[in-house]
Amino acid sequence: MNFFPRCLAVLPLAFLTAFSSPATAQTAPIFVLNSLDATVSVIDPLTWAETKRLPTGKEPHHLYLTPDEKSLIIANAFGDSLTFIDPKTAEVQRTVRGMFDPYQLRFSPDMKWFVTAANRLNHVDIYRWDGKDLVIARRVPTGKTPSHIWIDSKSTLAYVSMQDSDEMVAIDLTTQVLKWRIKTGPMPADIYGTADDKTLLVGMTGGNGLEAYDVSGKEPRLVRKIKTGLGAHAFRAAGDGRHVYVSNRVANTISKIDLQTLEPVESYPAPGGPDCIEVLKGGKLIMVTSRWARKLTVIDTESKKVVRQVNVGKSPHGVWTLDHAPR
Repeated sequence: MNFFPRCLAVLPLAFLTAFSSPATAQTAPIFVLNSLDATVSVIDPLTWAETKRLPTGKEPHHLYLTPDEKSLIIANAFGDSLTFIDPKTAEVQRTVRGMFDPYQLRFSPDMKWFVTAANRLNHVDIYRWDGKDLVIARRVPTGKTPSHIWIDSKSTLAYVSMQDSDEMVAIDLTTQVLKWRIKTGPMPADIYGTADDKTLLVGMTGGNGLEAYDVSGKEPRLVRKIKTGLGAHAFRAAGDGRHVYVSNRVANTISKIDLQTLEPVESYPAPGGPDCIEVLKGGKLIMVTSRWARKLTVIDTESKKVVRQVNVGKSPHGVWTLDHAPR
């Protein structure tokens, strides 16, 4: 199947080079994790060429910036390790081993806690972070196949989706114990919380949209189902403080959600099994990994068209750049 839109071949050169104008130029490299190659592609944001491909541990899936913004951490799930990379120079800094299936990862907003989801081992690890080293606080048994993590703005609760038991759990970070568990729709994946900590959006990879939960009370409550497209999976803030994007992996689209109305307001084509999303500074361009097509796809939010695809490795997953839109 040809995932590359025919219209790209006739786009004028001026249209493509406009994205490199001084007003919108990116300077930091773009990183794409190639899960089945155990590598990370480093892409020049001006030429859109892959400049190098760095080795990682087995199955790198997600990545996260350290609080001091000096290191980008790549979580190597099957490699049981973390690879630290300089986000500006793309040089490998160090490797931390013995992490036990770090599939997904996240720092708490207060920068005290580092949380990983062990996708194949059915637990969540909570670490203390002193600015350099990670010290395990507790390993918390969860449901089947913990997938994605969201931590509230107060750094008190970590919410984790359970991909194969169709659940979401909340873990108290201070006590490191499970606070509650709730059933969800099929194959819950990424979680996105509103700024007031009242609402969580959860992507249903086994369904056709999102579930919105009110978590402001003692018990979570499903308040709305939002139809976006088959295989709703990963979120990324649009950068305007009001909208969030979600990739629909089976539908081959990206939906834009209004966080005030909890309704989809825009849709964009995203061929090849869209997975993780990054939004470039200025909000004009969306980058998404095309999981089944071995490409990084670039979408113009104004024209709602795919404007570029960059060849990367096998099963690209996480994508990130230091020059991103506000979270």
